[in-house]
Amino acid sequence: MPPAISLPDAFAHCEALTRAHYENFPVGSRLIPGHLRPHVCSIYAFARTADDFADEPGLEPGDRLQKLDEWTQNLNTCLHSPQGPIFTALAETIRTQNIPVSLLRDLLYAFRQDVLVQRHATFNHLLCYCRYSAVPVGRLILHLFGYRDATRIQHSDAICTALQLANFWQDVAVDYSRNRIYLPQEDLTRFSVPETDLKQGPASPAFKNLLVCQIQRTETLFLQGRPLPNLVTGRLKAELRLTWLGGMEILHKLRRNDYDVFENRPKLGKLDLLRLLLHTLFWKP
Repeated sequence: MPPAISLPDAFAHCEALTRAHYENFPVGSRLIPGHLRPHVCSIYAFARTADDFADEPGLEPGDRLQKLDEWTQNLNTCLHSPQGPIFTALAETIRTQNIPVSLLRDLLYAFRQDVLVQRHATFNHLLCYCRYSAVPVGRLILHLFGYRDATRIQHSDAICTALQLANFWQDVAVDYSRNRIYLPQEDLTRFSVPETDLKQGPASPAFKNLLVCQIQRTETLFLQGRPLPNLVTGRLKAELRLTWLGGMEILHKLRRNDYDVFENRPKLGKLDLLRLLLHTLFWKP
């Protein structure tokens, strides 16, 4: 058995892992109250590591699934026998914050789908995947802050789904290199875009039309979720504003780059985040 790790060290490990990964929007940022930040980081570290298992290069699908099975078993036993720093911290988060373990299991289901499913037939199939890969994240954050009503959850689901989709559209070439295509198969056919066009570009007129369609759908979801920041209080309001603005900025960058995700993958830099942070101060209801 590995030696026991102290709670402070376990949470410090999760925070270090969180800050080592770039995202389109801040995770565990200073906008999160200090007493909740460790719990956000423990959840993120749990999910980030499982996601890495699903993507680990050089491993056969069966080996990836085995790692995810072990991660699931660690989740199931962490409350009475936590294994390693992540589950030591996560067990404390589950225990003290009354986190629904079902939401964590939903995330693991999505990571298993990443191994087993490389294509999505329709946009509705893709939304079903997002129900497990993205929606639980927002619900977990709301739960940490004590918000559990249907209205806020509905807006959160829309924002988190939109963020997931925006990530798919900026990573078309990256995902293709892993033999994954998140662009719906029916839309590839409708816009006459062969899969080989997703390898490295250049972005063809047909591909650009395809991406215009997906971005419009994604923007609609962002707009459906936009009321959420005004339905919460304190620092979470600023965090959600920044998150929403960051996702919309990715869509704007896709448009400004003329939908060419191959030559110029859109991402948010430090200056972008500073500018968006200023925009949170002038948020209109």
